[in-house]
Amino acid sequence: MEPRLRRRRSRQLVATFLRDPGSGRVYRRGKLIGKGAFSRCYKLTDMSTSAVFALKVVPRGGAGRLRLRGKVEREIALHSRLHHRNIVAFHAHFADRDHVYMVLEYCSRQSLAHVLKVRRTLTEPEVRYYFRGLVSGLRYLHQQRIVHRDLKPSNFFLNKNMEVKIGDLGLAARVGPAGRCHRVLCGTPNFQAPEVVSRNGHSAKSDIWALGCIMYTVLTGTPPFAAAPLSEMYQNIRDGHYLEPTQLSPSARSLIARLLAPDPDERPSLDHLLQDDFFSQVVPEGGPTPADPVPAAL
Repeated sequence: MEPRLRRRRSRQLVATFLRDPGSGRVYRRGKLIGKGAFSRCYKLTDMSTSAVFALKVVPRGGAGRLRLRGKVEREIALHSRLHHRNIVAFHAHFADRDHVYMVLEYCSRQSLAHVLKVRRTLTEPEVRYYFRGLVSGLRYLHQQRIVHRDLKPSNFFLNKNMEVKIGDLGLAARVGPAGRCHRVLCGTPNFQAPEVVSRNGHSAKSDIWALGCIMYTVLTGTPPFAAAPLSEMYQNIRDGHYLEPTQLSPSARSLIARLLAPDPDERPSLDHLLQDDFFSQVVPEGGPTPADPVPAAL
């Protein structure tokens, strides 16, 4: 207990008012709206325009600070160059002695994980709606030769119009000439592809696998791979062995099976994904969106 208390006390507090030395803008930090292993996210207001943003805060100190600093620099270099309606917009970044700050698009309807916490599952029409946005954003990322490497419901954000946005590019990486990343084990275990757990390297196909895990999770309420111990789950991932969700439509089960093919070459490309039978029900532009499942964050 005592070492943990010391770590909490050593964490530097984020000031209520923050000034970007580059632009001269002054912001007011609001309430905490999310946190991860290495960062925290707050609501942020521009004092001169009253525009609202999300502020991602990463501490600069502590053990492993050089490695973390390099990770944050890579995230900023990648994210700041991205411009797509289904990617969380990056507006600015600055730093002080204690923290690095990223000013991002504010998504008032929180994340798909928040939706699942309230609803437990989504309907197939809702999944079709969300996946069209996710595929559009992910296709853009892959066209930039970027693999996200940590796709999961908590990294899919929803704006006031219930448009889905891919966010948290902290583990994203640019692939090399062969279309692969380093052979490292990273990401969230339940959503890691067979080639990732086997340390054969990431590729765009690893993100496709994650989409299969996400589709299964949002339709059934549980991830396809969640066994304990971890070694057993990893073996199930390598084998592509999961409990078939018989309660779903044949087209949903078929698409999940294609996405969760252990061989990356057998998974559908993003260009062909939306041509699958599961997406045959076309929703016109400006058509209906899922009902608002959670209130907007204040």
